[in-house]
Amino acid sequence: MNPPAGEAGMVNDPLVRDIEAVLFISSEPVSLEVLAEVTGSDGEELSRAVETVREVYADPARGIVFAELAGGYTFRTADGAQAAVERFCQRPVDYSLSAAAMETLAIVAYLQPVTRPEIARIRGISADTVVNTLLDKGLLTESGRIGQGGAIQYRTSAVFEKLFGLPGLSALPPLEGFQATPEDVAELREKLLQAADARQ
Repeated sequence: MNPPAGEAGMVNDPLVRDIEAVLFISSEPVSLEVLAEVTGSDGEELSRAVETVREVYADPARGIVFAELAGGYTFRTADGAQAAVERFCQRPVDYSLSAAAMETLAIVAYLQPVTRPEIARIRGISADTVVNTLLDKGLLTESGRIGQGGAIQYRTSAVFEKLFGLPGLSALPPLEGFQATPEDVAELREKLLQAADARQ
């Protein structure tokens, strides 16, 4: 069976592929201006590619829907899949964390509120996937933006404090007394101290 025309276009068009990937990983609607910036395309070419994505996800049989919200584009779950999504969300949360997630959580805990670019600068690698994971687990929460329309800031949540047995953030162990034996944790401690000094 041959795919629909729009779907075939997604397979063969790198611009459409890139737009789909950006919308998939973004936790908020992405404006046309941002899509132009990250794809290096604009004008009619970009608009046509966005329309291709719209056409592919217009199929009512799909579980993912293309939507325009808050001046941007995003993916959301289809209305028909609501019952399954709700049952999934009611399942017990797995709070097991990767080393990257623990590193990111430590950065936010000690430097909050902090933005994704700041986290990425400290870690030396993109923070998008890990931050999204921590948001999904309820360990991080959004804490406003920097200025008008600036980067979103994040802070730890009440779930974080409960999970780690903290009566409050003041109970976090001081960085100066943080004893680290593994090499990667020692490196993180140094990065945190440097970042904290830079923000004073």
